[in-house]
Amino acid sequence: MNQPTPPMPEQPPILPPAQRKSRTNLIIVGAAVAIIAAIIGTGVVVVQAQDDSKPATTEASAPAEDVAAPAVEEADEPDPDPTFPPLSADDFTMTLRTTDRQCFGSAGCNVTVEPKLEFTGNFMDIDPDAIYEITYEIRGGDSGPVIETAELMDETTLNYTPTSISTPSSSTKVTVEVTDVITQGA
Repeated sequence: MNQPTPPMPEQPPILPPAQRKSRTNLIIVGAAVAIIAAIIGTGVVVVQAQDDSKPATTEASAPAEDVAAPAVEEADEPDPDPTFPPLSADDFTMTLRTTDRQCFGSAGCNVTVEPKLEFTGNFMDIDPDAIYEITYEIRGGDSGPVIETAELMDETTLNYTPTSISTPSSSTKVTVEVTDVITQGA
């Protein structure tokens, strides 16, 4: 007398859209409450840790004159703003990257170069909020030295304009030298 078992449904029952939306809202609200509770709990732990770090004082350990005086807590003085020494041309080295060259036989070449800057000083001396104007001189062109300025900001971003010069021959070596560094206030 085995009774056949009823066939199992192939798909789980589908909830009506209103009930599914209600569950989604409950999950979102529950997650938000858990995050807020974690933030508040962390804040309480941090405040308690700061309060526990203060040294305990008792009236018995204080001199007799200080017992009558009201207790005054010393205010924490903010850290002074860090100071950065001025940078100089000796703190940088520069090379040139040739991005375009058109030569005309014995008539020379038209060359476009871009500066590649390297900081050789102490990295802790760079003010992250300052803008450094780095002046450099490019030599090797027909018309004499070309003076350009690049700006170093955010400690790593170098803004410059590519420089085009004409050289007397294809064998002329184009060189560069950092000549001055000016710090613009932060």
